[in-house]
Amino acid sequence: MSARVQNHITGRLSLRPPQAESLEKLRQALEAAPELLRKDQNVAAILATLKAEFPTLEDFEREFPSLCFALATGVGKTRLMGAFIAYLHLAHGINNFFVLAPNLTIYNKLIADFTPNTPKYVFKGIGEFAIHSPRVITGDNYDQQPLPTGDLFGDVRINIFNISKINSEVRGGKEPRIKRMKEVLGDSYFNYLANLPDLVLLMDESHRYRASAGVRSINELKPLFGLEVTATPFVESSKGPVPFKNVVMDYPLARAMADGFVKEPAAVTQRNFDAKAHTPEEVEKIKLEDGVRLHETTKVELLTYARENGMPVVKPFMLVIARDTTHAGQLLALLESAAFYEGRYRGKVIQVDSSRTGAEEEAMITRLLAVESVDEPTEIVIHVNMLKEGWDVTNLYTIVPLRAANARTLIEQSIGRGLRLPYGKRTGVAAVDRLSIVAHDKFQEIIDEANRGDSPIRLQHVILDAPSADDTKVSVQVGSGVMMRLGLADAPAIDPAPPSAGAAAQTPVPAPVFVTERERQAARVVMEVIGQYEVKCDLVPTSHALLQTDVQAAILAEVTERLKPVQGELLTDAEEGAPAFDLSSVVAKTTEIIVQQTIDIPRIAVVPTGEVTTGFHPFTLGMLPNFQPGQREIVGQELRTNLQFTMSRETGMREQRLEDYIVKKLLDFDDIDYFTEAEQLYDLAGQAVAHYQAQNYSENALHEIFDTYGTELARLIHAEMMAHFWEEATGYEVQVSRGFTALKPCHYTATAGQTAHHYRETVTELGKIKQMLFGGFSKCLYPLQKFDSDTERRFAVILERDALKWFKPAKGQFQIYYKLGSEQPEYIPDFVVETDSTILLVETKAKADLDSLEVQAKTAAAVRWCEHASDFSASVGNKPWKYLLIPHDEVNESQRFTDFLRFAPRGNGVGQGQD
Repeated sequence: MSARVQNHITGRLSLRPPQAESLEKLRQALEAAPELLRKDQNVAAILATLKAEFPTLEDFEREFPSLCFALATGVGKTRLMGAFIAYLHLAHGINNFFVLAPNLTIYNKLIADFTPNTPKYVFKGIGEFAIHSPRVITGDNYDQQPLPTGDLFGDVRINIFNISKINSEVRGGKEPRIKRMKEVLGDSYFNYLANLPDLVLLMDESHRYRASAGVRSINELKPLFGLEVTATPFVESSKGPVPFKNVVMDYPLARAMADGFVKEPAAVTQRNFDAKAHTPEEVEKIKLEDGVRLHETTKVELLTYARENGMPVVKPFMLVIARDTTHAGQLLALLESAAFYEGRYRGKVIQVDSSRTGAEEEAMITRLLAVESVDEPTEIVIHVNMLKEGWDVTNLYTIVPLRAANARTLIEQSIGRGLRLPYGKRTGVAAVDRLSIVAHDKFQEIIDEANRGDSPIRLQHVILDAPSADDTKVSVQVGSGVMMRLGLADAPAIDPAPPSAGAAAQTPVPAPVFVTERERQAARVVMEVIGQYEVKCDLVPTSHALLQTDVQAAILAEVTERLKPVQGELLTDAEEGAPAFDLSSVVAKTTEIIVQQTIDIPRIAVVPTGEVTTGFHPFTLGMLPNFQPGQREIVGQELRTNLQFTMSRETGMREQRLEDYIVKKLLDFDDIDYFTEAEQLYDLAGQAVAHYQAQNYSENALHEIFDTYGTELARLIHAEMMAHFWEEATGYEVQVSRGFTALKPCHYTATAGQTAHHYRETVTELGKIKQMLFGGFSKCLYPLQKFDSDTERRFAVILERDALKWFKPAKGQFQIYYKLGSEQPEYIPDFVVETDSTILLVETKAKADLDSLEVQAKTAAAVRWCEHASDFSASVGNKPWKYLLIPHDEVNESQRFTDFLRFAPRGNGVGQGQD
């Protein structure tokens, strides 16, 4: 039951692998020590039990059991807390939770994230909470809550409190004194909480308040157990950091970087920069100017990526860390003055610190909270000490630290604020996946610190198990089931089906049709000959046409001819007592099995006929960055990989017209023809020049900008041009070159000697499902398959029950291509399914991704392909093709396959769209 709930939550919340692994460890702890769910606990006995389960666990460090889950910044700790709460409620009936926040910022963020209909609602996708959402009780309204006498019909109650309010209070000018929990909450509510039979404590960023007396007073609440989440599982002391002793899950920053869940931090300086040759004020101004140059370059990279890939535009901003509030005010005045790039950033800078009060503070906070919006003008944020944990922006790309600090502090504090990725994953574009720290005067120190073995950039905290077969990975090629049925490949070793699967899942492996070597050799030749018939679409439009008498006779004649040189050997080597060799029978049986083990996939191409013309519709350019002139070469180095990158001025010939800089770079693109597009190119270049001329640049500065940034500007304009591309032809023709195609072999990486899992086996470690091979199928056209998610495995269970045939296609099986920005990648559907009446392409997709541009582009391409395939199938008397796009949270084994037909996109001929 608990494993099923765990899988359910992992799928519904689309947990990342480290989040899913954390949830698995919680389930593991509760299964090993069920006493955790009871009030009458023997804490020492529970600790002994769990120490045997988790090698890193030494002590709870509290009077009650408490487990720490250390996940790097940007991986998603708040969502993990939501997963913990949903799991504990659905699997174990726990209804009461007490969530501690370390400060006001995180307190307000947690309240928002646990409140329905907010952008980052943590329970989005949990159907059980859709109607009766958890009740959120806060430190501001708890005294207005009615105290339930029963379990309030099973309502989940989440109490969220700010630990800083609990910790201290100033009275009569005296020193702050520790307040007891009871004094803060009042007797009635405190006693209510302490007497609850199922209170679970969750501590966010617990490193911030772990040693405080206020937290020690939490013992009075007597929770069942505590769950701590933090990115830094240690407390600072005079002797250095002291690690937590209750960590059961450690996913540090180095692993998050290696796995691509956060940005790559990089230190940036000028080439051959000598800080000693400049005054401190000059160093500051140079760092700010170079920071802005880097910021504007990043802006154009983000714009280009968004336009090329059809993604939402991300507006980057630059963070300047000031020494104090006075210094922050001076920086604000400088950045908005005419002395700094002619005042182009006036109105685009905000100062965030404790010097603001009243209306000014409210306006500051409003702008800060909206800094991710492309419609909000802020591009530079100045702060001293106010932006700490809880400020979860994804569009911070450039940091300029101007406060004195050692290299380690610069790394830890800077990267902690800017690592989150705006698209939730790496894009493969270095500038879009990078966080730059402008550190001219500290560059080498930061590089040296990052390369230390104990640097957070390097430290991975990997605990090695004893050597095992898991250490050896091998490449596995899996051929279609035809090979196994004919006796040309051995059946793979597969774990038995779990007892709960029932007798239907205990599918015996069919015996090979051919057992003698001469039969098998002849069968191989038959397969080669049949492969040649794929391209004879007029003669053999479907695989069933291979069974026609005249086709069988032609195949037999060709096989006989090919076997002539070895027929003597086949007869000579015949085993004594073996049945007479009947080649016609081998041909017939081989053909029959190939037809049985084939879903007819036509090879389709849509080609233009007659004259083809192309061009670009006229349009007005969108947003352009504020490139700044600069002679200095900027050098950056990624802290984890030590990869270097530069930003320097191209030294080209001075053009007579400013537009020529851009047009020359646009002509480097293969899809732009000067003779047909010259007027359009100069119109677009003219728009760009007019934009920069309006920014009060001097003539020399404009030449410098277009000479330096001409390539980046041309890429940005070209990406926008592609959205206005047109192609016209006299007509288009659908050409079908093959009526069916042999299944391509699949290539997987697997552990040496690994036994394949039975497809009905419940997967407990969901983070490892991509490493597993599954078998035991009776209707799949491959003996083994790999699944990208447990949703796919569960869908395969449904197909084994309800479909005639199915398989997961290999790359190149369909050759369906979709347009995504300027690229045309291949689309590989998740499943191909044949039923009594229809053949279907099926995609299971996370519900949150259904409306993304990429998914919609794939859907459009797949629907078009199915329409063409259906037209061909109708002409040869075969089944029509349909496409299904199924939300991942709709897949459960209680459904029939026909229940999913409602997820056919509109115009696809199966249903009327998604419900």
